[in-house]
Order: sequence, then structure tokens, then C-alpha cells
Amino acid sequence: MIRVLGGYQTDFARSGVGLFDLLHESCLGALAAAGVPAEDVQVAHVGNLAGELFAGQAHLGGMVAAVHPAWAMLPTSRHEAACASGSMAVLAAMADLEAGRYDVALVVGVEVMRNVGAKEAARNLGCAAWAGREATSADYPWPALFAEIAEEVDARYGLSHEHLARIADVNHGNALRNPLAQTRSWTFPDGCFDEDDELNPVVEGRLRKYDCGRITDGAAAVVLASDRYGGRGPVISGWGHRTAPMLLKDKLAVREPYLFPHLRQAVLDTYRRAGLDGPAAVDVIETHDCFTITEYVALDHLGLTPPGESWRAIEAGVIDFDGSLPVNPSGGLIGLGHPVGATGVRMLHDAARQVSGTAGPCQVPGARTALTLNIGGSCTTVALFAVTAADD
Repeated sequence: MIRVLGGYQTDFARSGVGLFDLLHESCLGALAAAGVPAEDVQVAHVGNLAGELFAGQAHLGGMVAAVHPAWAMLPTSRHEAACASGSMAVLAAMADLEAGRYDVALVVGVEVMRNVGAKEAARNLGCAAWAGREATSADYPWPALFAEIAEEVDARYGLSHEHLARIADVNHGNALRNPLAQTRSWTFPDGCFDEDDELNPVVEGRLRKYDCGRITDGAAAVVLASDRYGGRGPVISGWGHRTAPMLLKDKLAVREPYLFPHLRQAVLDTYRRAGLDGPAAVDVIETHDCFTITEYVALDHLGLTPPGESWRAIEAGVIDFDGSLPVNPSGGLIGLGHPVGATGVRMLHDAARQVSGTAGPCQVPGARTALTLNIGGSCTTVALFAVTAADD
């Protein structure tokens, strides 16, 4: 089995820090949290989407090798799958450990995105869509594509803004208690999550300001180990990974009960591998919410409701911090922040903290099993991890 020995997240409200400094802080922070000497790390995997576009920097594995003198000959690799880049790095590290190549792996995700203006950042991030074939006329490609998803949900099942507003409200509220959240010091005037064109202006389609995640700088890292190494920590008990065709229109052309059948299959893969009987066996979820509609779609695919009926879990308070299955107690991407390459790693780190009882003010009481869902592109790449508490 693969254990999470420890991890670290930088402050997602901070900007103006370069890629190397973020890597340095998060890597050494994860080692300290795990109690693992740098000399014991045998391989490193890096998640990053757009270092070349935002910072003119590629080959980030070489930067990790520069973090500590003991890593001067460390084997490293960089992984990219849009917003699921961090999860791809985790999967690669797990494969290394499970194959017996190494016993201890460092996984780090990093992104610098706030060093350019909003429209330039949007164009840079648009590289993870099919260039020249979708969202070509949009100022903000990803809000435009996820607004198309919202329209499709409405056409198939019906969709009310009040349910998207509640997701935004819950996640921003959760972020207020997270000392590392990008929006932790924000104030939210009454009505700001509603269809108010002044307080909550339209960005693209039916998606408004507070439906959208933020451009974020940051990094997160975890130390993973096989049982051959020893050590204590939560176990990655299951995982799922599927990829669909890149164009959103191709994905939406599939007509099945679930909007994204490959996502539903990845969820089922995870439950099966982890030996979990669906969401009833899960205590807390960290899911992708780059937009409120992303979390809305995730809820039914994760099995909280029948297909197309995510609103039931929202209206019943299931997803609230004190609900029966809290979702994004960290604040999620909307509240905590979304440094793209770091998000999958950050989710795993927070899941491990939850089941270890070390999540501080974000702690869900009694959490023993956590689930993460990380999505890249217009739900093109999907990846999940089930994390369970260490044996007593």
C-alpha cells in the first residue's frame, strides 16, 4: 500500500513569488511535516500546466533537483493534464512505488499565474482547450466552456441558479476558516451570490463572478512511501483515472444517464479499488469546483444523488460543513484557490489531513475516509483518490 507520510501547502493568498521559491518552500515543508530526511527521497514528480506561458520556464524537474544538495542526481519528471496535472504526478509516483522501483517519492505541484493580467492569464489557460477549435471567440475560454456545460445540464435535467449560488456560498464560507485560503479575508455582501448584475456580474453565459474560481499562485507537496520504507500515515486505498475526447462538443454528444460517463466510470473504479460501498462509506470530499457548475456535476457522478439531481444534495444540506457528507471543507478551488498544477496535490494533502485529524479549523469531526476528484479541461481528464486513516 501507498501511504501519505506528510505534506505542505503554501499560502494561496500570496503572490509575487517565483516558481523555484514556491517549489523550495513546499518541498522542504513536506519533508518536515513527514519527518523524512531529504536523503531518503528517491524520486520526484512535478505537476504543472503552464510554466512556459506564465513564467517562460519549462523543465521544472531540474528546479526540484536544485532544492536540496541531496537531490543533485534525483530522478524527476514533470506531468501535465491541464487542471489535473497534480493528480497525474501523484499517479506516476504511486506507479513507481508499486512497481518497486523506489520506496519514497516526493510529489509537488506548482503554478504561477498572477504575474499577468486577467485576459492574458485566460488566454494562457486556454491552451488546455483545443486551440482554434473551441471557445475561439470567448474573452475567457474556460468560463465560456463551463457555461456550455451549464446549458447542457439545464437542457437535460433542469438547472436553477439558486443551487449554483449555494455551492458558491458554502465554499466561500468554508474558505473563511482556512488560514491558507486565497479568499479568507474577503467579505461577501448580502445577495452577492444571487443573479445580481452589480454584485455578481456575468462572466460568460450563465456563469457569474462568484461562480468562478480565482487565478492563484501556489504550490503543494506530499511525501509518499511504500510499506517497504515504513512510517505511519493515511493510505491511498483507491484511485480512478479516465480521459475523454478533448472537444467539449464530442463529450456532450454522448447520451447516457450521466452527463460524463467516463467520469462516472472513474468514480466507480475508485470505489471498487478502495473497497468502498459508494458515498455512504465516505466522510468528506474534496472535489473540483473551478466553477460552481463543476461541483454541481460532480455531486451526482460521485453518487450523492441519481443522475441530474445534484440539487437534492444541495437543498438537503448534505454538502454543508456540518452536513452528512461535507464537500470542500478547505474552501475548494473557488474559495481556497486554484494554482492549476498544484490543485490535485493540494486535494490529496487536505484529504490526508482530514483522515489524520490534523486539518485544524477545516477539520470534519470523525473523518476516517476521504475522496478527491480532480478534473482537467472540460472534464476531459478525471482523476480520483480515496484516502483512509492509518491503521490504529
